[in-house]
Amino acid sequence: MKAHRIARLLAGVSCMVVAFATGMGTAMAADAMAADTPAASRPNVVVILLDDVGFSDVGAFGGEIPTPRIDALARNGLAFTQFYNSARCSPSRASLLTGTYPHQAGLGHLEGVDVPGAQGLRSRLTDRVVTLAEVLKPAGYFTAMAGKWHVGMSRGVGPWQRGFDRSLATPFGELYYPEQSQPIAQWVYIDGRRVPANAPEVGEGDWYSSDMYVDWQARFITQAQAEGKPFFLYMPFTAAHFPLMAPAADVVKFKGRYREGWDALRRARFERQKTLGIIPANAELPPPLPNSYDWDRLTDADKERFDTIMAVYAAVIARVDHAIGTLVDRLEQAGELDNTLILFMCDNGGNAESGPDGRLSGKGKPGGPDSVVWAGMNWATLQNTPFQYFKHFTEEGGIATPLIAHWPDGIDPALRGTLVDAPGHLIDVMPTVVEISGATYPARHNGHAILPMQGRSMLPAFHGEALARDKPLFWEHEGNRAVRDGKWKLVARFEQPWQLFDMSTDRAEMHDLSASRPDLVRAMARQWDDWAAQSFVDPWRPEYDRHLKGRKRQNWGGADRIDRPYAVIE
Repeated sequence: MKAHRIARLLAGVSCMVVAFATGMGTAMAADAMAADTPAASRPNVVVILLDDVGFSDVGAFGGEIPTPRIDALARNGLAFTQFYNSARCSPSRASLLTGTYPHQAGLGHLEGVDVPGAQGLRSRLTDRVVTLAEVLKPAGYFTAMAGKWHVGMSRGVGPWQRGFDRSLATPFGELYYPEQSQPIAQWVYIDGRRVPANAPEVGEGDWYSSDMYVDWQARFITQAQAEGKPFFLYMPFTAAHFPLMAPAADVVKFKGRYREGWDALRRARFERQKTLGIIPANAELPPPLPNSYDWDRLTDADKERFDTIMAVYAAVIARVDHAIGTLVDRLEQAGELDNTLILFMCDNGGNAESGPDGRLSGKGKPGGPDSVVWAGMNWATLQNTPFQYFKHFTEEGGIATPLIAHWPDGIDPALRGTLVDAPGHLIDVMPTVVEISGATYPARHNGHAILPMQGRSMLPAFHGEALARDKPLFWEHEGNRAVRDGKWKLVARFEQPWQLFDMSTDRAEMHDLSASRPDLVRAMARQWDDWAAQSFVDPWRPEYDRHLKGRKRQNWGGADRIDRPYAVIE
């Protein structure tokens, strides 16, 4: 059944229920309607989130890394080319799960940054928001997750407390193998119960986490079917967060492929993006940022080292593509694929942490459980082609994500394989899911007033209709800030002046128009100020991040940052 038919059917039934149920609240009536609607007529929802993966890493967005299963989702669905995240792990997860901006959800920064007296730096999901699971569960959905949580488990907020029927969760991520030396990778939580990562109930043998998470999600699909319920699966993979890890047999497939260097590979990605229509044919590729290395001037030993680093990264991406393919196969075998909306996205741009040198150290083979591999700034610039800057920042390189929507029963066949260029944001996932599921977004939950959804549904795009937005999109992270209003984007780094860019002609943010349009800068800056005042955005101070203590000050492509203490570049 097509999505628009479902929506009309649910709307009609909802009206009849509300009219009949005198004295019942609107939310109660809608929940009763959803519970009485046959499970087969309501779509399943699968939300896939990758970690620290750049805009151009998958093949459908120009990457050279083989990702055939992700590309197939785009080829048979829709690819959104101007979709955004919230620049960092915890903030993006908070937005995705709640349909609100990070500070509204309590996670304007990472879990662990809890500032006394702050409004939006609370280190956990607050009671003023609800999660997708908390919205879908009362509507009769089976709700489950397997993967990285990072929105408050250390503060007493786990998935089992925020609407998930079943969960296998790692608090902070970074889990690839059952036997890692990192303390934070030695435990998982199964339905709230702390379990050693190497326990047999987590997975059999020397598992790899991308595959292990899918094995758990397959069990959840079976359980949902046994209970006769549609399901919501949240899949926040570890891939490709540092320390980058992948089986040796996968890494060796990519050894030597990156000896060409980041500049040549970036130009190749750029040309593929133009051919695919991801960027306009007349787009410009920004030059390398200051503090980047000239590949041609590196020694053979340096080239070998950097090739190894990127080979591990590529293996992580290829392996998560394989795992996603396994999930799609399981959905098809279960007879659920056609009636399942799959959304694929990333939590921020490529990660330049560790500076231009990246990291390659530890014991054993690179990518093994005792190795330490970070991609670093030069490879992050490739990952974010054609944009500038990285995770942390509100330039496009920090906040642009590929978004792929796949739903055979809900996306018009004539649109499959096409692109959507309307701007969107993680806050749009909640209203989309609410609309297609027939669920009710509550005004109150567990005795608390709930903030309204901040985004708008993407459902019209599934039928070739325009996506309208009645207010701009906003960002703030570590004092970096931005506004996107139609074709205009206003952006600034911490304690730096605003810059203005026309996204219709300059998505790579190369031509600052602020001097010629001061009126527009003032107007958009006022919009940002008003949004910040209403959205629990606290003024940023670097000392708020306890993780920054003792780090060296680095220059990431001309952007002054505090970096991890073991970065080697001075």
